Amino acid sequence: MFLPTELNLEAQQQQKHAGGHDEITSVRAGQRQGNNNNDDTLSDLKREQQQQQYETRHNGTLERKLKSRHVQFLALSGAIGTGLFVGSGQMLSVAGPLSTFLAYALTGCNLYAVINSLGEMAAYLPLPGAVPVYASRYVDEALGFTLGWNYWYQLAIGVPIEVTAAVVVIGYWPNNPVPDVVWITVLFLAMVAVNCFPVRIYGEAEFVFGAIKLTTIIGLIILMLVITLGGAPSGDRIGFRYWVDPGPMNTYLALGALGRFLAFWKVFIQATFAYGGSEMVVIASGETENPRRNIPKAIRRVFWRILLFYVLAIFLVGLCVSSRDDRLLDAIASAAPGAAQSPFVIAIQNGGIAALPSVINAVVLSSAWSAGNSFFYASTRVMYAAALDGKAPKFLAYEKFGVPYACVGATTLFSCLVYLNVNHRGADVFFWFSNLSAVSTLLVWAAISFTYLRFHAGLKHHGIPRASLPYRSPLQPWLAYFAIAFCLVVALFNGFDAFFPGKFSAKTFLPPYIDMPIFAGLFIGYKLVKRTKLVKVADMDLWSGKAEIDRLESTWVEPVPRNFIERIWFWIA
Repeated sequence: MFLPTELNLEAQQQQKHAGGHDEITSVRAGQRQGNNNNDDTLSDLKREQQQQQYETRHNGTLERKLKSRHVQFLALSGAIGTGLFVGSGQMLSVAGPLSTFLAYALTGCNLYAVINSLGEMAAYLPLPGAVPVYASRYVDEALGFTLGWNYWYQLAIGVPIEVTAAVVVIGYWPNNPVPDVVWITVLFLAMVAVNCFPVRIYGEAEFVFGAIKLTTIIGLIILMLVITLGGAPSGDRIGFRYWVDPGPMNTYLALGALGRFLAFWKVFIQATFAYGGSEMVVIASGETENPRRNIPKAIRRVFWRILLFYVLAIFLVGLCVSSRDDRLLDAIASAAPGAAQSPFVIAIQNGGIAALPSVINAVVLSSAWSAGNSFFYASTRVMYAAALDGKAPKFLAYEKFGVPYACVGATTLFSCLVYLNVNHRGADVFFWFSNLSAVSTLLVWAAISFTYLRFHAGLKHHGIPRASLPYRSPLQPWLAYFAIAFCLVVALFNGFDAFFPGKFSAKTFLPPYIDMPIFAGLFIGYKLVKRTKLVKVADMDLWSGKAEIDRLESTWVEPVPRNFIERIWFWIA
């Protein structure tokens, strides 16, 4: 290709010769051809760049360092925490053993529906913190924006809540000379430190704490069975005694059948909170090795976790402890710290076993810290996904060494709300902040289920058979319909007691319902400003970012057990 000055000289010289007109035409044609070739090269480079961006869209630059054992233990023990060990005592005292058992079982069915819907999408397209990305692609950009911020808040507020719970648990041991503010700082900074390291460190920490929780809950299940059958030192064979007197179902706000139903309904929201965070294993899919093998494996474990670690444990402890036990009621009324409110500890004390309560309290402490650590991790990944999708400031997508440090900083700043608990006035303010997330879990789960319905319709429209997916959840789309109905009904009516005579106040009305206008405001506001529309089924983006996962899939080798012990271990993890 000629430079412009060379072209001018060449033309002047050729004009001096006879017949020069043809040569000039030839030169100009060559110039045009050279320019066209250059344009073609630029176009090819641009197309290659666009193709690369398309193939890696929303994948980010985080590293897939979570191994199978990390993911499996996160799935098995991720939601086991103070909600089960301690919060179940509050539920038992309000509703009675049968109502508590049924609330846990039905809410477990809802969780099973939600996590299967999310798991099918995540196994097909495993992206970091992908919930808001799926909503933007399959439903509406406005829903992606809403879920990105609402979900981040729901998870991030869990950090100060769990740090606060851990400090309260420490109060179980008497003569503690260390001020609460010191314990808050130590526990909080430990969470920040773990999340500043590469994700493998987080995985190892949760693997250790998960093993502790699993061992404890299995031991407690066996112990509760032994106690109810009369194997404790007291020798008292309990059986179904407490289901006869004071009865299987308590009353709340009214007598008779209506009161029993209201008590039953009252504990649904608490059961939901006990299960909250169970979907963290799917949020971690963007940093999981071989996600199309490990995520489906983890999702299938959720059913057994719900059945064994929640429903069975609640059933057995409901046999061992009366809902009118003086120790349980006094501990709840006085807000006794730590495991004093735990029905498991009450059962152990009633059985005449003296050494275990402090051990259980130590496990509750580790569970509270582990839950806060998981909330910290999950919130940063959801925010990172929102930033990649353009639903949060671009600087939040900054990462180094596979860690989204900008998101870690944002969650750290927000979690400093935990210091409001240092004085009583601050604790009241913190109560309002924490209750903003009360219904957020249900709204997010309903949105996830609706997003799945759109994903399901998109697969059908584009001729992608579900049989070809890495994981095909059962009973779809009916599971998603059930989850939407369940979540919305519980969310709408969870604050029913505020409308009883003499019960209405800002403290009883706002916490159950304040998140609904916030959720709606985010959605409507973004929709009006950006003028977004519902994504048509024909326009759904089911493919961008998938090619990168397809390419990596061939690089992961499925481990083959070499002996019987490895066969058992690979089945567990």
